[in-house]
Amino acid sequence: MQNINNHIIVTGGAGFIGSHVVEYLLKNDYRVTVVDNYDSFYPKETKQKNLSAVINHPNLIFHELDIVDANAIDLHLTETYQAIIHLAAKAGVRPSIENPIAYQQTNVAGTQNLLEFARKKSIQQFVFASSSSVYGINKNIPWRESDGLLNPISPYASTKISGELLGHVYSHLYGIRFIGLRFFTVFGPRQRPDLAIHAFSKKILNDETIPFFGDGNTQRDYTFIDDIVQGIIGALNYEKTNYEIINLGNSQAVSLAELVSTLETVFEKKAIINKLPEQPGDVPITFSDISKAKNLINYLPTTSLKDGVIRFKEWLTNQ
Repeated sequence: MQNINNHIIVTGGAGFIGSHVVEYLLKNDYRVTVVDNYDSFYPKETKQKNLSAVINHPNLIFHELDIVDANAIDLHLTETYQAIIHLAAKAGVRPSIENPIAYQQTNVAGTQNLLEFARKKSIQQFVFASSSSVYGINKNIPWRESDGLLNPISPYASTKISGELLGHVYSHLYGIRFIGLRFFTVFGPRQRPDLAIHAFSKKILNDETIPFFGDGNTQRDYTFIDDIVQGIIGALNYEKTNYEIINLGNSQAVSLAELVSTLETVFEKKAIINKLPEQPGDVPITFSDISKAKNLINYLPTTSLKDGVIRFKEWLTNQ
């Protein structure tokens, strides 16, 4: 997709991943409309700060609206658009267990509204933020998109599977190119404050205890934000087939104990550990096979966990 004169909608554009995507698009001469409702999951001021460097850019339009409100979408988004990058969602496995109905409304009904909007406006490219959580407890390591029947163990994960399936329907019926990207534990500057690397780093700096769930052997495939943005742009430009589901990870499983050790090294401080039982909804491991991403969208992550944490520390300590 050539960038000149292309107008891209980015939902959730004031969030962690979305703000990085918006900055990339603006730097590469796209027109960008951001849709964000400043969900109260974390402070509005944090999200406003995420976009502060570009909010006055001449090629940026910002709409504060909720994707659950289909009428508001139709009322405010009146221009011609070439693609939607749909990152808006209620996030988090554990909160979804406490409030599953809200997750269903935003993540499923909201996605349906945007797909219906794409149909009505003849928008041909739809990039969807899915999640590694859709795999549930999957013994086929590393996880491949072809693994078949998925077994989600949280409401959040089930909503992401629903989004992928809705995309298939709209791709089949209306010819919308739908690319679902399964993100694996994204981190880096502006990371959501509830996520492990951000939360643990602050606690280390403040000499507070770190909640250490389980025995420290749970593993996550930590993926740096710049690599994720590269994958999203690859999906935006993909044109060969009309429906694909693609893993975006780092293809390295890192244990919780190893993560804490890396943080201690980078921050040059010992962590104070508070051992707790395993959390419901958590999976023991996430581990991506990214061969499909490499083949289809030339995806090649380049940032190690340690290098990414160093860059995160630079951002955090300058806040």
